[in-house]
Amino acid sequence: MITTENVKNGVNVDQLMATIEAVQGNPELAKFKFRSKNNWIEGGNCVSSIKSFYGVGEEDTTRDKTFTLECDHPQVLLGKDKAPTPPEVILHALGSCLTGAMVYHAAAQGIDIDAAESSMEGDMDLQGFLGLKPEVRKGFNGITFKIKVKSEATDEQLEELAKYSPVFDMIVNPTPVQIVFER
Repeated sequence: MITTENVKNGVNVDQLMATIEAVQGNPELAKFKFRSKNNWIEGGNCVSSIKSFYGVGEEDTTRDKTFTLECDHPQVLLGKDKAPTPPEVILHALGSCLTGAMVYHAAAQGIDIDAAESSMEGDMDLQGFLGLKPEVRKGFNGITFKIKVKSEATDEQLEELAKYSPVFDMIVNPTPVQIVFER
C-alpha cells in the first residue's frame, strides 16, 4: 500500500498524533532526562558534549554521534572570543524552542507556517556577577523575542502555540538547580 505522509510545516502530523495518543495511553512515556557533560578549557572557555538521553520509557540508543557546544567570552570580558557566551547560547535555545513549539503545535492544529525568522535580546547588568552590587540580578533582567512569521494564523494564536516551549517555561518559571561537587 502506498501512502503519502501527512506533513505540515516539516512535521509528520500522523507521527505527531500517534505520539500524542501513545502518551495519553501511557503518561510514563512523556518523561525524559536530557544530559550534558561540560569540560573547562581555560578562562571562560568550556566545551559541552551531548549524546545520551532517557525518553519514551528507555535509554535512547539512536544517536550515533556526540554533539558539542562551546562557550567563551569576548575579549572585553577577558575571554578569547572562541565561541558565543553562555547567555547567548540561552538566547539561541529560547529562540529555537519557541519557534519549534509554534511550528509543531501549528502543524497539529492544521495551521500553515510558511516562514519564521526571529531575533532575541537579553539585558544584563554585570554588577551582580562581578559581586559589586549583591542586589543586582546576575542574569538577564529581561529578554525581548521578536519574530516575523508568514502565516494566516493570528499573532495571538501563534503566541499561544509558541508558549508550549519547554525552554520558555524554564526561563519564565524558576527551575530548581542542585549543585553537587564531586571530588
